[in-house]
Amino acid sequence: MKIVSFSSVDICTESFGLEENPALLLIMGAMSSMIWWEDEFCEKLANNGFFVIRYDNRDTGKSTCYAPGHPEYTFEDLADDAIQVLDAYEIDKAIIMGMSMGGMLTQMIALRHAERVNGIVLLSSMYFAEGAENLPYSSDEVNAFFEKMAKEEPPKNIDDMVELSIRQWHITSKSKRPYDEERIRKLNYLDIEHSVRYESRINHSIAQVTGDELGRIAEIKAPALIIHGTDDVVIPFIHGEMLNKTIPTAQLISVEGAGHELNPKDYDYIIESMYVMFNDID
Repeated sequence: MKIVSFSSVDICTESFGLEENPALLLIMGAMSSMIWWEDEFCEKLANNGFFVIRYDNRDTGKSTCYAPGHPEYTFEDLADDAIQVLDAYEIDKAIIMGMSMGGMLTQMIALRHAERVNGIVLLSSMYFAEGAENLPYSSDEVNAFFEKMAKEEPPKNIDDMVELSIRQWHITSKSKRPYDEERIRKLNYLDIEHSVRYESRINHSIAQVTGDELGRIAEIKAPALIIHGTDDVVIPFIHGEMLNKTIPTAQLISVEGAGHELNPKDYDYIIESMYVMFNDID
């Protein structure tokens, strides 16, 4: 692992593959460390010709964490962190791939730092531009779960933390994919073990957006691959369709029967789609 330090911030990163290959920067979703870009996925990407970098967003993993309830950053800061990571690896341009909240950050990066972006991949990403207020959002079951969780006392020990995360996964990742609970349990234990202040991850839910990039995605010039599960109950599939409709360079790949997840059964399909989209990038 490599720590990228700047302006009193530390970002924990890890790379896979050959540095001479096209760079691919992975940004995970809210409240999740880079552990959720599983080793197998990163290694498969590397074996398909990418130099892969994953990293912990602030308030996750071994990156800088703040007091719970007090994020000392905006989403623009989180987007700019990605460029600090590229600078530390001496990478001029990269493909940026974001999952869920990471997809939101990726949209912002494509406009804030267009000269650093070879292409973008938006996985289970939300649409915020014109007409977004009319789109459906998380299911009633998902909303009820998070409302109930917000009223409960947070678990104090690791086992209870993991079991709460398992309950959450059952609600948020509904799909036609086989549910491998032991895999998810193992990843949650790894995430907690990897974290310096696990409880700080809640800060992602209260950080603010201060700029206008999310409303200007029609100005994105980089090639954009939109990947979205048809059964997503957190960010419904129509968000992927709207991203595809609005970003001029976009191509939409639907993952039939998938939910709000990056399921190992879909790795090969996703990676093949990425290779086809970006195979001419140096």
